[in-house]
Amino acid sequence: MQEIVVVGTGFSGSILARKVAEELNIKVLIVEKRSHIGGNMYDEIDKGILVQRYGPHFLNTNKYWIIDYLSKYAELFEHNNKLLSYIDGKYVRLPFNFQTVQQLITPAKSELLLSKMRKEFYGRDRVPILELVEHQDADIRNYGELLFEKAYRTYISKQWGIPVEKIDRYVLDRVPMAMNYDERYLNKDFQYLPKEGYTKLFENMLNHPNIEVVLNTDAIEHIQFDGSNNIIKYDGHEIKLLIFTGAIDELFSLKFGDLPYRSLDIRYEYYEEDSVLPSEVVSYPQAEGYTRKTEYKKFNYKRDVTHSVVAAEYPLQYNRNASIGNIPFYPVTTDESTGIYKNYLLEVEKYGNIILCGRLAEFKYYNMDICIEHAFEKFEEVKNLLCV
Repeated sequence: MQEIVVVGTGFSGSILARKVAEELNIKVLIVEKRSHIGGNMYDEIDKGILVQRYGPHFLNTNKYWIIDYLSKYAELFEHNNKLLSYIDGKYVRLPFNFQTVQQLITPAKSELLLSKMRKEFYGRDRVPILELVEHQDADIRNYGELLFEKAYRTYISKQWGIPVEKIDRYVLDRVPMAMNYDERYLNKDFQYLPKEGYTKLFENMLNHPNIEVVLNTDAIEHIQFDGSNNIIKYDGHEIKLLIFTGAIDELFSLKFGDLPYRSLDIRYEYYEEDSVLPSEVVSYPQAEGYTRKTEYKKFNYKRDVTHSVVAAEYPLQYNRNASIGNIPFYPVTTDESTGIYKNYLLEVEKYGNIILCGRLAEFKYYNMDICIEHAFEKFEEVKNLLCV
Protein backbone atom coordinates (compact mmCIF):
# COMPACT_ATOMS: atom_id res chain seq x y z
CA MET A 1 0.00 0.00 0.00
CA GLN A 2 1.40 3.40 -1.01
CA GLU A 3 1.80 5.86 1.83
CA ILE A 4 0.78 8.80 -0.36
CA VAL A 5 -2.77 8.92 -1.74
CA VAL A 6 -3.83 11.54 -4.27
CA VAL A 7 -7.53 11.98 -5.02
CA GLY A 8 -8.33 13.34 -8.48
CA THR A 9 -6.47 13.24 -11.81
CA GLY A 10 -6.93 16.83 -12.98
CA PHE A 11 -4.02 19.25 -13.15
CA SER A 12 -3.76 19.63 -9.36
CA GLY A 13 -3.66 15.93 -8.55
CA SER A 14 -1.64 14.84 -11.56
CA ILE A 15 1.09 17.47 -11.17
CA LEU A 16 1.48 16.73 -7.48
CA ALA A 17 1.50 12.96 -8.07
CA ARG A 18 4.18 13.31 -10.74
CA LYS A 19 6.39 15.59 -8.66
CA VAL A 20 6.16 13.36 -5.58
CA ALA A 21 6.91 10.25 -7.66
CA GLU A 22 9.72 11.80 -9.69
CA GLU A 23 11.42 14.30 -7.40
CA LEU A 24 10.95 12.56 -4.05
CA ASN A 25 11.07 8.99 -5.44
CA ILE A 26 8.02 8.02 -3.41
CA LYS A 27 5.27 5.70 -4.60
CA VAL A 28 1.87 7.34 -5.10
CA LEU A 29 -1.63 5.98 -5.46
CA ILE A 30 -3.83 8.37 -7.48
CA VAL A 31 -7.54 7.61 -7.34
CA GLU A 32 -10.13 8.87 -9.82
CA LYS A 33 -13.89 8.57 -9.42
CA ARG A 34 -14.57 8.82 -13.13
CA SER A 35 -13.67 6.34 -15.85
CA HIS A 36 -10.94 8.57 -17.29
CA ILE A 37 -7.98 10.69 -16.23
CA GLY A 38 -7.62 14.44 -16.78
CA GLY A 39 -10.53 15.70 -14.72
CA ASN A 40 -12.54 18.35 -16.54
CA MET A 41 -9.76 18.73 -19.12
CA TYR A 42 -10.59 15.29 -20.53
CA ASP A 43 -11.01 15.19 -24.31
CA GLU A 44 -11.65 12.53 -26.94
CA ILE A 45 -12.25 12.14 -30.67
CA ASP A 46 -15.92 12.44 -31.67
CA LYS A 47 -16.60 11.83 -35.38
CA GLY A 48 -13.06 12.89 -36.26
CA ILE A 49 -13.12 16.02 -34.07
CA LEU A 50 -11.24 16.42 -30.78
CA VAL A 51 -13.92 17.41 -28.26
CA GLN A 52 -13.31 18.60 -24.70
CA ARG A 53 -16.12 16.85 -22.86
CA TYR A 54 -16.40 19.32 -19.97
CA GLY A 55 -16.22 22.58 -21.87
CA PRO A 56 -13.41 24.46 -23.62
CA HIS A 57 -10.07 24.85 -21.83
CA PHE A 58 -7.26 27.05 -23.15
CA LEU A 59 -3.74 27.45 -21.78
CA ASN A 60 -3.27 31.18 -21.14
CA THR A 61 -0.48 32.52 -18.93
CA ASN A 62 2.08 35.27 -18.49
CA LYS A 63 4.61 32.78 -17.13
CA TYR A 64 6.44 30.85 -19.80
CA TRP A 65 7.74 28.27 -17.33
CA ILE A 66 4.21 26.85 -17.20
CA ILE A 67 4.23 26.29 -20.97
CA ASP A 68 7.76 24.90 -20.75
CA TYR A 69 6.71 22.46 -18.03
CA LEU A 70 3.67 21.17 -19.90
CA SER A 71 5.77 20.81 -23.05
CA LYS A 72 7.55 17.93 -21.31
CA TYR A 73 4.35 15.92 -21.62
CA ALA A 74 2.75 17.17 -24.85
CA GLU A 75 3.55 19.05 -28.01
CA LEU A 76 1.83 22.43 -27.79
CA PHE A 77 0.85 24.89 -30.49
CA GLU A 78 0.13 28.60 -30.23
CA HIS A 79 -3.52 29.57 -30.20
CA ASN A 80 -4.98 32.96 -29.32
CA ASN A 81 -8.47 32.40 -28.03
CA LYS A 82 -11.01 34.79 -29.62
CA LEU A 83 -14.67 34.86 -28.68
CA LEU A 84 -17.89 36.62 -29.59
CA SER A 85 -21.00 37.42 -27.59
CA TYR A 86 -24.53 37.46 -29.03
CA ILE A 87 -26.32 40.55 -27.70
CA ASP A 88 -29.48 42.24 -29.00
CA GLY A 89 -29.52 40.04 -32.09
CA LYS A 90 -25.94 40.64 -33.22
CA TYR A 91 -22.47 39.32 -32.55
CA VAL A 92 -20.16 41.64 -30.62
CA ARG A 93 -16.53 41.21 -29.66
CA LEU A 94 -15.68 39.39 -26.42
CA PRO A 95 -13.72 40.53 -24.51
CA PHE A 96 -15.80 43.66 -24.55
CA ASN A 97 -13.50 46.28 -26.02
CA PHE A 98 -13.55 49.55 -27.96
CA GLN A 99 -15.06 47.74 -30.93
CA THR A 100 -17.89 46.55 -28.67
CA VAL A 101 -18.57 50.16 -27.65
CA GLN A 102 -19.19 51.07 -31.27
CA GLN A 103 -21.27 47.96 -31.84
CA LEU A 104 -23.55 48.63 -28.86
CA ILE A 105 -24.03 52.41 -28.98
CA THR A 106 -23.11 53.08 -32.66
CA PRO A 107 -19.86 54.61 -33.95
CA ALA A 108 -21.37 58.11 -34.06
CA LYS A 109 -22.13 58.09 -30.32
CA SER A 110 -18.92 56.40 -29.27
CA GLU A 111 -16.35 59.14 -30.00
CA LEU A 112 -16.70 61.06 -26.71
CA LEU A 113 -16.95 57.90 -24.61
CA LEU A 114 -13.84 56.34 -26.16
CA SER A 115 -11.92 59.56 -25.58
CA LYS A 116 -12.94 59.62 -21.93
CA MET A 117 -12.03 55.96 -21.42
CA ARG A 118 -8.57 56.48 -22.92
CA LYS A 119 -7.98 59.38 -20.55
CA GLU A 120 -9.47 57.84 -17.39
CA PHE A 121 -7.82 54.44 -17.81
CA TYR A 122 -4.57 55.53 -19.41
CA GLY A 123 -1.90 52.82 -19.29
CA ARG A 124 -4.32 50.03 -18.38
CA ASP A 125 -5.07 47.16 -20.76
CA ARG A 126 -8.17 45.81 -19.01
CA VAL A 127 -10.63 47.29 -16.52
CA PRO A 128 -13.18 45.30 -14.42
CA ILE A 129 -16.80 45.98 -15.30
CA LEU A 130 -17.70 47.13 -11.78
CA GLU A 131 -15.08 49.86 -12.05
CA LEU A 132 -17.03 51.23 -15.01
CA VAL A 133 -20.36 50.87 -13.20
CA GLU A 134 -19.02 52.75 -10.17
CA HIS A 135 -17.13 55.45 -12.08
CA GLN A 136 -17.77 59.12 -11.27
CA ASP A 137 -18.07 60.13 -14.94
CA ALA A 138 -21.69 59.79 -16.05
CA ASP A 139 -20.91 58.66 -19.61
CA ILE A 140 -18.54 55.92 -18.48
CA ARG A 141 -20.92 54.89 -15.71
CA ASN A 142 -23.91 54.75 -18.07
CA TYR A 143 -22.03 52.56 -20.52
CA GLY A 144 -20.85 50.32 -17.70
CA GLU A 145 -24.45 49.91 -16.54
CA LEU A 146 -25.59 49.21 -20.11
CA LEU A 147 -22.98 46.51 -20.55
CA PHE A 148 -23.61 45.10 -17.10
CA GLU A 149 -27.36 44.76 -17.65
CA LYS A 150 -27.14 43.37 -21.20
CA ALA A 151 -24.32 40.90 -20.61
CA TYR A 152 -23.02 40.41 -17.08
CA ARG A 153 -26.23 40.28 -15.05
CA THR A 154 -28.03 37.95 -17.43
CA TYR A 155 -25.07 35.64 -17.98
CA ILE A 156 -24.14 35.42 -14.31
CA SER A 157 -27.69 34.75 -13.17
CA LYS A 158 -27.77 31.70 -15.46
CA GLN A 159 -24.23 30.58 -14.73
CA TRP A 160 -24.39 30.80 -10.95
CA GLY A 161 -28.09 30.52 -10.15
CA ILE A 162 -28.04 33.32 -7.58
CA PRO A 163 -28.58 37.11 -7.76
CA VAL A 164 -25.52 38.86 -9.11
CA GLU A 165 -25.32 40.95 -5.94
CA LYS A 166 -24.46 37.82 -3.93
CA ILE A 167 -21.63 36.56 -6.13
CA ASP A 168 -18.00 37.07 -5.15
CA ARG A 169 -16.59 40.18 -6.82
CA TYR A 170 -13.62 38.09 -7.94
CA VAL A 171 -15.92 36.26 -10.37
CA LEU A 172 -17.16 39.52 -11.91
CA ASP A 173 -13.59 40.73 -12.37
CA ARG A 174 -12.57 37.63 -14.38
CA VAL A 175 -13.83 39.11 -17.66
CA PRO A 176 -12.73 42.77 -17.70
CA MET A 177 -13.24 45.18 -20.58
CA ALA A 178 -10.25 45.77 -22.89
CA MET A 179 -9.26 49.43 -23.11
CA ASN A 180 -8.24 49.02 -26.76
CA TYR A 181 -9.17 46.87 -29.76
CA ASP A 182 -7.49 43.69 -28.48
CA GLU A 183 -9.56 40.70 -29.67
CA ARG A 184 -7.94 38.06 -27.47
CA TYR A 185 -10.26 36.82 -24.75
CA LEU A 186 -7.48 37.08 -22.17
CA ASN A 187 -4.50 39.41 -22.52
CA LYS A 188 -1.96 36.77 -21.53
CA ASP A 189 1.44 36.60 -23.21
CA PHE A 190 1.52 32.86 -23.88
CA GLN A 191 -1.53 31.09 -25.29
CA TYR A 192 -1.36 27.43 -26.32
CA LEU A 193 -3.21 24.16 -26.77
CA PRO A 194 -1.89 20.57 -26.82
CA LYS A 195 -1.83 19.20 -30.38
CA GLU A 196 -3.08 15.75 -29.40
CA GLY A 197 -5.36 16.98 -26.63
CA TYR A 198 -5.24 17.13 -22.86
CA THR A 199 -5.91 13.43 -22.27
CA LYS A 200 -2.66 12.49 -24.01
CA LEU A 201 -0.83 15.11 -21.91
CA PHE A 202 -2.18 13.57 -18.70
CA GLU A 203 -1.35 10.05 -19.87
CA ASN A 204 2.28 11.08 -20.28
CA MET A 205 2.34 12.98 -16.99
CA LEU A 206 1.05 9.98 -15.02
CA ASN A 207 3.28 7.49 -16.81
CA HIS A 208 5.85 6.88 -14.07
CA PRO A 209 6.88 3.66 -12.27
CA ASN A 210 6.11 5.23 -8.89
CA ILE A 211 2.53 6.13 -9.85
CA GLU A 212 -0.41 3.75 -9.70
CA VAL A 213 -3.66 5.04 -11.23
CA VAL A 214 -7.02 3.60 -10.15
CA LEU A 215 -10.15 4.65 -12.06
CA ASN A 216 -13.88 4.18 -11.39
CA THR A 217 -13.23 4.41 -7.66
CA ASP A 218 -14.71 6.83 -5.16
CA ALA A 219 -11.75 7.38 -2.83
CA ILE A 220 -14.01 8.74 -0.09
CA GLU A 221 -15.49 5.28 0.36
CA HIS A 222 -11.98 3.96 1.13
CA ILE A 223 -10.79 6.77 3.43
CA GLN A 224 -11.22 6.50 7.19
CA PHE A 225 -10.56 9.26 9.72
CA ASP A 226 -9.45 8.41 13.25
CA GLY A 227 -10.30 11.68 14.94
CA SER A 228 -9.11 10.55 18.36
CA ASN A 229 -5.56 10.00 17.15
CA ASN A 230 -5.66 12.33 14.10
CA ILE A 231 -4.81 9.44 11.78
CA ILE A 232 -5.97 8.96 8.18
CA LYS A 233 -6.36 5.47 6.75
CA TYR A 234 -6.98 4.17 3.26
CA ASP A 235 -8.58 0.72 3.20
CA GLY A 236 -7.60 0.33 6.84
CA HIS A 237 -3.91 1.18 6.34
CA GLU A 238 -2.49 4.36 7.84
CA ILE A 239 -1.12 6.76 5.22
CA LYS A 240 1.45 9.52 5.56
CA LEU A 241 -0.25 12.06 3.33
CA LEU A 242 -3.60 12.65 1.64
CA ILE A 243 -3.60 15.06 -1.31
CA PHE A 244 -7.23 15.88 -2.00
CA THR A 245 -8.57 17.76 -5.03
CA GLY A 246 -12.27 16.90 -4.82
CA ALA A 247 -15.23 18.57 -3.11
CA ILE A 248 -14.05 19.18 0.45
CA ASP A 249 -17.50 18.93 2.05
CA GLU A 250 -17.92 15.39 0.71
CA LEU A 251 -14.56 14.31 2.15
CA PHE A 252 -15.97 14.96 5.63
CA SER A 253 -19.45 13.53 4.95
CA LEU A 254 -21.08 16.98 4.80
CA LYS A 255 -20.72 17.35 8.59
CA PHE A 256 -20.83 21.16 8.38
CA GLY A 257 -23.37 21.25 5.56
CA ASP A 258 -23.30 21.22 1.77
CA LEU A 259 -21.05 23.61 -0.10
CA PRO A 260 -22.74 24.93 -3.26
CA TYR A 261 -21.23 24.05 -6.63
CA ARG A 262 -22.55 24.64 -10.12
CA SER A 263 -22.61 21.93 -12.75
CA LEU A 264 -23.27 21.79 -16.50
CA ASP A 265 -25.56 19.90 -18.81
CA ILE A 266 -23.57 19.89 -22.06
CA ARG A 267 -25.64 19.07 -25.13
CA TYR A 268 -24.09 18.25 -28.50
CA GLU A 269 -25.35 19.25 -31.93
CA TYR A 270 -23.92 17.59 -35.06
CA TYR A 271 -23.80 19.32 -38.44
CA GLU A 272 -22.80 18.33 -41.95
CA GLU A 273 -21.70 21.93 -42.48
CA ASP A 274 -18.04 22.91 -42.47
CA SER A 275 -18.63 25.89 -40.18
CA VAL A 276 -21.55 26.69 -37.87
CA LEU A 277 -20.59 29.50 -35.48
CA PRO A 278 -18.83 32.76 -36.42
CA SER A 279 -16.27 32.11 -33.69
CA GLU A 280 -14.87 29.10 -31.85
CA VAL A 281 -16.78 30.07 -28.69
CA VAL A 282 -19.86 32.32 -28.52
CA SER A 283 -21.49 33.47 -25.28
CA TYR A 284 -25.26 34.00 -25.17
CA PRO A 285 -26.09 36.16 -22.14
CA GLN A 286 -29.66 36.76 -23.29
CA ALA A 287 -30.51 33.22 -24.44
CA GLU A 288 -32.89 31.02 -22.52
CA GLY A 289 -31.14 28.32 -20.48
CA TYR A 290 -27.72 28.06 -22.06
CA THR A 291 -24.71 30.34 -21.62
CA ARG A 292 -22.34 29.56 -24.47
CA LYS A 293 -21.65 27.33 -27.44
CA THR A 294 -18.34 25.88 -28.60
CA GLU A 295 -17.43 24.66 -32.08
CA TYR A 296 -14.46 22.44 -31.36
CA LYS A 297 -13.09 21.91 -34.86
CA LYS A 298 -12.25 25.62 -35.00
CA PHE A 299 -9.36 25.06 -32.59
CA ASN A 300 -8.44 21.47 -33.39
CA TYR A 301 -4.89 21.08 -34.67
CA LYS A 302 -5.08 20.36 -38.42
CA ARG A 303 -8.07 18.02 -38.49
CA ASP A 304 -9.37 17.64 -42.03
CA VAL A 305 -13.13 17.14 -41.63
CA THR A 306 -16.00 18.82 -43.49
CA HIS A 307 -18.61 18.36 -40.75
CA SER A 308 -18.80 19.93 -37.30
CA VAL A 309 -19.95 19.46 -33.71
CA VAL A 310 -21.20 22.22 -31.41
CA ALA A 311 -21.57 21.91 -27.64
CA ALA A 312 -24.11 24.06 -25.77
CA GLU A 313 -23.68 24.55 -22.01
CA TYR A 314 -26.71 24.65 -19.72
CA PRO A 315 -25.71 25.51 -16.13
CA LEU A 316 -27.56 23.90 -13.25
CA GLN A 317 -27.13 23.30 -9.55
CA TYR A 318 -24.77 20.46 -8.67
CA ASN A 319 -26.61 17.43 -7.31
CA ARG A 320 -24.42 14.41 -6.55
CA ASN A 321 -27.44 12.08 -6.78
CA ALA A 322 -28.84 13.35 -10.08
CA SER A 323 -28.36 11.71 -13.48
CA ILE A 324 -27.50 15.11 -15.00
CA GLY A 325 -25.55 17.72 -13.07
CA ASN A 326 -23.75 15.26 -10.80
CA ILE A 327 -20.26 16.64 -11.53
CA PRO A 328 -19.19 19.79 -9.64
CA PHE A 329 -17.64 22.40 -11.95
CA TYR A 330 -17.58 25.74 -10.15
CA PRO A 331 -17.62 26.64 -6.44
CA VAL A 332 -20.26 29.27 -5.67
CA THR A 333 -18.44 31.66 -3.32
CA THR A 334 -20.70 33.82 -1.20
CA ASP A 335 -20.38 35.07 2.39
CA GLU A 336 -22.44 32.11 3.58
CA SER A 337 -20.53 29.43 1.64
CA THR A 338 -17.18 30.91 2.66
CA GLY A 339 -18.23 30.56 6.30
CA ILE A 340 -19.08 26.89 5.78
CA TYR A 341 -15.78 26.30 4.01
CA LYS A 342 -13.81 27.74 6.94
CA ASN A 343 -15.34 25.08 9.19
CA TYR A 344 -14.02 22.38 6.87
CA LEU A 345 -10.59 24.01 6.89
CA LEU A 346 -10.51 23.76 10.67
CA GLU A 347 -11.29 20.04 10.36
CA VAL A 348 -8.42 19.62 7.88
CA GLU A 349 -5.99 21.35 10.22
CA LYS A 350 -6.65 18.80 12.97
CA TYR A 351 -4.81 16.12 11.03
CA GLY A 352 -1.81 18.02 9.73
CA ASN A 353 -1.25 15.69 6.77
CA ILE A 354 -3.97 16.73 4.33
CA ILE A 355 -3.07 18.91 1.35
CA LEU A 356 -6.00 20.60 -0.37
CA CYS A 357 -5.40 21.69 -3.95
CA GLY A 358 -7.65 22.87 -6.78
CA ARG A 359 -10.99 24.56 -7.35
CA LEU A 360 -13.18 22.12 -5.47
CA ALA A 361 -10.93 21.36 -2.51
CA GLU A 362 -9.96 25.00 -1.93
CA PHE A 363 -13.38 26.32 -2.90
CA LYS A 364 -11.86 28.92 -5.23
CA TYR A 365 -12.57 29.70 -8.89
CA TYR A 366 -9.03 29.28 -10.27
CA ASN A 367 -8.13 29.79 -13.91
CA MET A 368 -6.10 26.94 -15.37
CA ASP A 369 -2.72 28.73 -15.23
CA ILE A 370 -3.26 29.67 -11.58
CA CYS A 371 -4.29 26.10 -10.80
CA ILE A 372 -1.06 24.78 -12.32
CA GLU A 373 1.09 27.35 -10.55
CA HIS A 374 -0.72 26.64 -7.30
CA ALA A 375 0.07 22.93 -7.57
CA PHE A 376 3.77 23.80 -7.63
CA GLU A 377 3.33 25.92 -4.51
CA LYS A 378 1.51 23.08 -2.77
CA PHE A 379 4.39 20.75 -3.62
CA GLU A 380 6.59 22.84 -1.34
CA GLU A 381 4.15 22.05 1.48
CA VAL A 382 4.28 18.38 0.53
CA LYS A 383 8.08 18.38 0.74
CA ASN A 384 7.96 20.02 4.15
CA LEU A 385 5.63 17.31 5.40
CA LEU A 386 7.46 14.34 3.88
CA CYS A 387 11.10 15.39 4.05
CA VAL A 388 11.53 15.81 7.79
